[in-house]
Amino acid sequence: MKSLVLAVSAALLLSSCAKRPDAIVPVDIPMAAYTNRGCQELAQELIKERNNLAALSKQQNQAATGDAVGVFLLGVPASSTFGGDKEGQVAVSKGKVNAIESAAKSKGCK
Repeated sequence: MKSLVLAVSAALLLSSCAKRPDAIVPVDIPMAAYTNRGCQELAQELIKERNNLAALSKQQNQAATGDAVGVFLLGVPASSTFGGDKEGQVAVSKGKVNAIESAAKSKGCK
């Protein structure tokens, strides 16, 4: 019985750990949100959003590392527990990058 409780506890702790950015699925954002913009504006928006995604990905990696260390040392995913997990923001940013790239491609932008 003790081993079952221990296994369930370990599974719950590991499932609450922050994911690495490359494991986060982008949110589906319609390309139509960007089709009213010109190629130059799309290029600027893409650079801005890629920079945002890079910053969020860095924070998410730090949260995932912090969770791994926290679980190893304390048994608690510290970063996720204290708000360091940026999974939702990374997913939205990835979706925006995909939508901007699709809009630029549909307009024939280089």
